[in-house]
Amino acid sequence: MNLFFKIFLWFLAAIALMVGVVVFLNWTTQSEPAGSRWQGSVRNQMNVFAATAAQIYDSEGEPGLKKFLQTVEDVETVTHLEITDINGKLWMTEGDLAGNYHGVITNALTSGAAELELSTPDTALGAKTFTLGNGQKYVMIVRWERPRATPFFGESRLRYLRFAVLLLIALALCYALARYLSSPIGKLREATQKFASGDLTTRVVGRLGNRHDELGALARDFDEMAERIETLITSQQRLTRDISHELRSPLSRMNVALEIAKQKSTNGNTPVLERIETESKRLNEMISQILTLSKLESGTQVIEKMPVDLNDLVEDVVADADFEAGAKQKAVKIARADRCTTNGNENLLRSAIENVLRNAIRYTEVDTTIKVSLESENGLALIRVRDFGQGVPEDELKNLFRPFYRVGEARERKTGGIGLGLAIAEQAIYAHKGEITATNMPDGLEIVIRLNCEISVAA
Repeated sequence: MNLFFKIFLWFLAAIALMVGVVVFLNWTTQSEPAGSRWQGSVRNQMNVFAATAAQIYDSEGEPGLKKFLQTVEDVETVTHLEITDINGKLWMTEGDLAGNYHGVITNALTSGAAELELSTPDTALGAKTFTLGNGQKYVMIVRWERPRATPFFGESRLRYLRFAVLLLIALALCYALARYLSSPIGKLREATQKFASGDLTTRVVGRLGNRHDELGALARDFDEMAERIETLITSQQRLTRDISHELRSPLSRMNVALEIAKQKSTNGNTPVLERIETESKRLNEMISQILTLSKLESGTQVIEKMPVDLNDLVEDVVADADFEAGAKQKAVKIARADRCTTNGNENLLRSAIENVLRNAIRYTEVDTTIKVSLESENGLALIRVRDFGQGVPEDELKNLFRPFYRVGEARERKTGGIGLGLAIAEQAIYAHKGEITATNMPDGLEIVIRLNCEISVAA
């Protein structure tokens, strides 16, 4: 789960918890006091009803009392009313449930105050004694509707709409807060990926806006770090390029002096001069490769692209590599060659494939055949070069394409490599928006070049 959803869910849980606490506190602090107030109000009304009933009977007789009792029964919260004598016999009211009220009648007769019985959840039974002018004592029994707690979102059908609106507001708020906190981290991560892929001009402060929090400070630190790294790498590349250019002039003069020395030398000096000439050629080749790599890395080399038949190109390179490998008792053969065309620079692509093949020839075992295949799949050209050497330690695979990197110092010196071939191949493929990777196989190493391509039909 990514950071955005974690923050979003935590905010949503916090809001839900807050609403739950508010509802709980509202229920615990208001339901009991409201119930107590209602009970007090009912007792007061029972006292008033009983006293009024006695006065009306004394002044107006039974007709006036019946009229008053009808008025009380019409009260919205009153569901039933009866009057009994002290023996439980109904008086002036109709009904046969007086026996069910024995408990509350007894309590009212004993205390003389208004009594309530709350045995049922929906109604409450109240009883109050009153005495007529002739001394006769009666009990007024009233069944009341108990108050129901008002739903949190109201009693109307709109409560569902209110709930939906509240939920949408909570979701929108949580989304906005989560996006506000996680978006800068996503942009920073995207910037680090671009920077790691080689775009040293990547900066992130301008994309975050005017933030003055910790994320803004982190973005500024990243930009400062990126600027320093860019300066160091650019300076290193410029230094390498400048030194290579400067070395070419004395190297050329040394070659001229070497030719003059060979003409004037005796037979005894010939092996030494030939050794000097060999090392001079190696140095000249190294300088050329360094300059090529520097141009590819800096992007200063103008690459002219045109349709390139990869099938013909791979066949030519493999033929040359097989001739070269034959002198070392090795071979290079094509295992598969699909017809496909790519838009690119033929010289750069040739150089990339040649460098990969030379590396394979260098490390494959004697009397083995390097397998090369060109496969066209879903708009991609896959050029696979499979050798049968000792492979590369897994933790060093990612370093194979670094300039001057050597997996094994002794073996590399024996084979004569300088560690630039695969670095040049990688930059050449990157210049074509492609990809090059290395993978260990059970008995060797496989390097795969991926390029965009179009399937072509042979004439």
